[in-house]
Amino acid sequence: MLDVTLIVLCAGNSSRFEHKAKKQWLRIDNEPLWLNVTKKLATYANFQKIIVTSHKNEISYMNNFSDDFCFVAGGNTRQESIKNSLDEVNTKYVMISDVARAGIPQSVILELLENKDTADCIVPVLNVSDTVIYNENTINRDNVKLIQTPQLSNTKALKESLKTNTEYTDDSSAIKANNGSIKYIKGSTESTKLTFGNELEEIPSLKAPSNNFFTGTGFDIHQFEENKEMYLGGIKLPVEYGFKAHSDGDVLIHSVIDALLGAAGAGDIGEFFPDTDAQYKGIDSKVLLKEIVDFIYNVGYEIVNIDLTIIAQKPKINPHKQEIKSSIAKLLGIEKQFVNIKATTAEKMGFIGRSEGVAVQSIATLKYYNWIKK
Repeated sequence: MLDVTLIVLCAGNSSRFEHKAKKQWLRIDNEPLWLNVTKKLATYANFQKIIVTSHKNEISYMNNFSDDFCFVAGGNTRQESIKNSLDEVNTKYVMISDVARAGIPQSVILELLENKDTADCIVPVLNVSDTVIYNENTINRDNVKLIQTPQLSNTKALKESLKTNTEYTDDSSAIKANNGSIKYIKGSTESTKLTFGNELEEIPSLKAPSNNFFTGTGFDIHQFEENKEMYLGGIKLPVEYGFKAHSDGDVLIHSVIDALLGAAGAGDIGEFFPDTDAQYKGIDSKVLLKEIVDFIYNVGYEIVNIDLTIIAQKPKINPHKQEIKSSIAKLLGIEKQFVNIKATTAEKMGFIGRSEGVAVQSIATLKYYNWIKK
């Protein structure tokens, strides 16, 4: 086994990526890109340990996909993510790759490993074939190189080099600034970096997302509380009682959140917004739903439709159906026709039948975001 740890950086926000989903969560068949890339790199060499850095809001979800890797919460910058990951590295060498480079050939990995003892940092580079202008002056293109990842570093040298507030765009820049030695090897045009999204066409090894659909159910129930405003589906209803709850008690939105999370296999509302957390006291449930919808799109899904059943003796739901449908459709970012609401009573049975509260059951259907068609 190699005395090398592999780190795959997947904690970015994809702020320049021109797709709905974050690049690390694009589906390759049924695998998110980060898993597809990490599994492929894992077959190239016998790494002692593999670390995947995740956005702090996604690390719990990432853990659902594999038990083979160590997951570390990333920081606000690439460098912060590396520092967090290096705390888990005990090997002499560390190889750091970006999930944005999804087509790295095995030959680059093997050459990096073969040269691990020749410098503090081994870096793949590409020559420049076009004319280069710098500050409006033509310069010798033979003196210009394009630096790629992954890069292989001496762990001690990299840790020392990152003890600074200066932000570096790659590992070699930090090591070089700390008077470390650098060796350049030949990179590969196959190591295309996903930045804006149009580069996807340059990585033929990436399969299209599968056509699978995913269904989740949600159920929530709340009793009434007098002298409190009632919100149902984000709409204020004209009654003199509301729901007893830690938040505003919007039982319909809470049910929808659980259905969405269920379809994505991402747990439940309590894992995202625990009722023991004071910041959610009395919070507008529309804010919670917006956060979950952002999460659903970020991790590579699109919402197909929502079907809702409201069980209530009171208040009367039918007069407000269309307004609630419009509200939910807007919050979910889908057309109104894809939101269905059914209302029924409890036939005066049980606490709902005694007009003491309301229950809502939801079914949500998701599909993978189809990045091929964009």
